[in-house]
Formats: sequence, C-alpha cells, structure tokens
Amino acid sequence: YYSDILYRVDLTGGSQGVIYVLFEHKSYYDKFVHLQLLEYMVKIWRLYIKQHKESPGCLPIVIPLLVCHAGKKWPQNTERLSSLLSGPVEALAGYIPDFAFELYDLHRYADDQIKGTIMSRVILLLFKHIRDPDLRQTLPGILALMRKLMEKDTGLQYLEVVFRYLASAREKNELSWKQIKDIAEKAISEEAGRYVMTLAERTKNEGRLEGRLEGEIKGEIKGEIKGLKEAIELGITLKFPGDIDTVMAKVNKIDALGTLKEIKETIKAAQDISEIMALLK
Repeated sequence: YYSDILYRVDLTGGSQGVIYVLFEHKSYYDKFVHLQLLEYMVKIWRLYIKQHKESPGCLPIVIPLLVCHAGKKWPQNTERLSSLLSGPVEALAGYIPDFAFELYDLHRYADDQIKGTIMSRVILLLFKHIRDPDLRQTLPGILALMRKLMEKDTGLQYLEVVFRYLASAREKNELSWKQIKDIAEKAISEEAGRYVMTLAERTKNEGRLEGRLEGEIKGEIKGEIKGLKEAIELGITLKFPGDIDTVMAKVNKIDALGTLKEIKETIKAAQDISEIMALLK
C-alpha cells in the first residue's frame, strides 16, 4: 500500500510531472502479464480522473515494476506489450497501446547484488531461494540479516511475516517448524527460536478454528438449503399439486441458495406453473 501514491517529480526541461509506480509480484512466468498491468494502469488513470473532477489536466505517468522469482529466468526481450503481437507491428504502431515494464527478475542477480533495507533484502532473498533444494543451507545466512531488526520494538512482527511465509511457501515435509526453529536459534537468537514454536502452535490452532468454522458454515448452508426445498415442496403441493413430481425432480438438483430463494418467493405470487418452470431451466 505504501507504493499506492503519486510522486511529484522534476522532469527534464524544468517542468514538473506526476509519476505512479505500480508494483506487481509474480512467483511464476506469466506470458500475458502485460494485459494485467494495462488493466491496472487504466484503473489508476480512471481513479485519477475521478479524484480530480474539477481540473484533471494531464494523466500521470505510470511506471510498472515487476518483481519476479519464477522457477526459471524470465525470457529476454518480452517486456514490451508489442512482443505479444503478430503481424506488421511497426507499420501499425499508431494503433497499438504499447508500453514496457521494468523487470526485476531475482534469478538474474547474485545475492550480494540484491540491495535495500534489511527487511526488503530478507524478503527478496527468500523469494529467490524458496524453491531451492538447498534452502536449509541458504536460510541461516538470510535470517542472520534480521539480528539488527530484533533490537526494534517491531522485531517480532518482522519475524512473524518471515516465518509465516516460510511455513506457507515450503513444500510439504521439506522444512518443518522444528527445522525452522533450529535455524532461527543459530542465525538470530534463542528468543527467535522460541517464537517460532509459539507461532507454530498458534498457526495450528488457527487451522483448527478455520476448519471448525468452515464445517459450521457448511452445516448451516446445508440446513438452509434443506429448509428452502421443503418450503418449495409445500408451496407447490398447495398451489400446483399436479406438477409436484416434475418440479421437485429439478429443485432437488439445485444447491444455489439464491436460486432456491427466488423459486420460493415466486411461488407465492405465481398464477401459473410456467412461472416456476422458467426458473428451473
């Protein structure tokens, strides 16, 4: 969200401009990412017009920045939208909404070339190495960068972000919470190791709660569906008894709450069975 702002900048020639930096993150190669970026750019411009109704002036420049850590290197020379097009592109350039994005493919950089704040380096290095078979060997060096962050009040929040990402992105049985805890203890501190196990227990409890809530919701929906079907059956029996078998054979195949509610409401005012059958097509 911090990137979601417009920057006023000095342009060559002494004029001032407005630039919007659009950040997008991909963990896989998306050949048609240009279309996604173009949609975002159009939304940015429409929002800008809406926010400057009285005097919109010129639209801001939008610079798309793509951070990528796909399983392979992003193909060369594919940053322009025109790279997706076939035919006489140059001759018809005036009809093409062409643009390029800045590509930050982590696989093209050595670890010591990845710069920035401590936390941004940690996250980018994790992105880069998360699929490596030797992640256990790389991880201590990455986590060691966080030692200084632990001196801050927000240190544990940083740890939680990192460890939750590790736990969710790792392949099953590849890196256990116990292994993450051991690495954190050696690379950062004993406190960090203890926090990993606390977070592991909390995550486990969250999973149980989520599963229980999901089960309760499914049960409530199932009960509501059953109740609606019973109400529909009663309504048809009272108003159109001769068509009960035909109608209920179709109704029993429906599990969409909205559709069942619409059928139930329609029965109340329906003068002819055709009004009900129209909803069952």
